[in-house]
Amino acid sequence: MQTPDQIKKLEKVSEELKQRAKQLQQATEVKFPFLFVGLSTFGLVSTFYGFEKVIDSVPFFQENPEMVLVVGVVTLITTGGLYKKLN
Repeated sequence: MQTPDQIKKLEKVSEELKQRAKQLQQATEVKFPFLFVGLSTFGLVSTFYGFEKVIDSVPFFQENPEMVLVVGVVTLITTGGLYKKLN
């Protein structure tokens, strides 16, 4: 069983590792800003493209494109309502 001193030491080591990782992350972002912007943009565009392909593969949505709009608006309204409730 671990003693309170050992737990405190583990927490201290964990906090130090978090700080070092944060410093390394910030230094990397400063040195390579275009890399992070490019990767972030690629991730966002890939996500949208993936959603588009999934929606295109659903026969109901292929035959009724206006339903994609309706489902999208309802989803935004629902998530917006949930967001307001959680705040």
